Amino acid sequence: MWTYTLRRVLATIPTLLAVISVCYFLLHATPGGPFDSDRQVSAAVLANLQAKYHLDLPLWQQYLLYLKGLLGGDLGASFRYADWTVNELVGKALPISLAIGGTAMVLSLLIGTAAGIWAALRQNSMVDHVVMLISNVGSVFPSFVMGPVLILVFAIGLGWLPAGGWNNFSIRFMVLPVALLTFINVATIGRVMRGSLIEVMHSNFIRTARAKGLPERVVVLRHALKPALLPVVSTLGPLAISSITSALVTETVFSLPGLGKLIVNGAGNRDYTLVLGLVVLVTVLAVTMNLLVDLAYALLDPKIRY
Repeated sequence: MWTYTLRRVLATIPTLLAVISVCYFLLHATPGGPFDSDRQVSAAVLANLQAKYHLDLPLWQQYLLYLKGLLGGDLGASFRYADWTVNELVGKALPISLAIGGTAMVLSLLIGTAAGIWAALRQNSMVDHVVMLISNVGSVFPSFVMGPVLILVFAIGLGWLPAGGWNNFSIRFMVLPVALLTFINVATIGRVMRGSLIEVMHSNFIRTARAKGLPERVVVLRHALKPALLPVVSTLGPLAISSITSALVTETVFSLPGLGKLIVNGAGNRDYTLVLGLVVLVTVLAVTMNLLVDLAYALLDPKIRY
């Protein structure tokens, strides 16, 4: 297992390098620059700014300098946020996104798995139909539609919760964005868990366990649950990444100062180092989640050997 883990970690290096290289050259190929604005500056000031950020060097030299900084853990200085480095901006916004996305992922896994099991064990009943209805609604309606609806109902209509903003991890300000991401993820996890458990419950080894006279609770918890969780585990990696990318919409709708706001501002301002730093961060999180999913497979299915 340790050898496999080390191999996978080493294999992420070419992936990271490829993603960084493609994003780096695409960003620099876009029209305009980080210091283009409505207010024109003098040629001398512009030359000083370009020299400060090494923009006066050939592109390949800028690229090598950026890679050298990455090896030292330095994501560079922001072009548009004066006196701020990308590390400082990410360090300020990342805890907010992790709090929202992490809480939503934990709740989604618990609620979605429980709902899927309940629906599978009561197939074609009213419970099953309600779970599938919720799953279809969560899959069909995008977050930029459900988010304003939640604000209209619970913030403006009922006045129970704030419509947006952030107050130092206050629970009241976290409820609506966490609820939005949880609902979207529960729709996927519940549907996958239901279909997987239904398939497992019709397997030969389940019929054998029932023929031995084992109680239904033991059959489900001890024999059916582990293999049924495998497809759910495989969806956790993409769902975790989608929770980060959904921050683009969620944090905009609820005015949260997280990674989503940084990505939008960085792309709009041509802040190359900020966008690249966020790309590196998201790529590392994606690779890490996929590795954890693979390792979880080995724990759930003893037939898997690395």
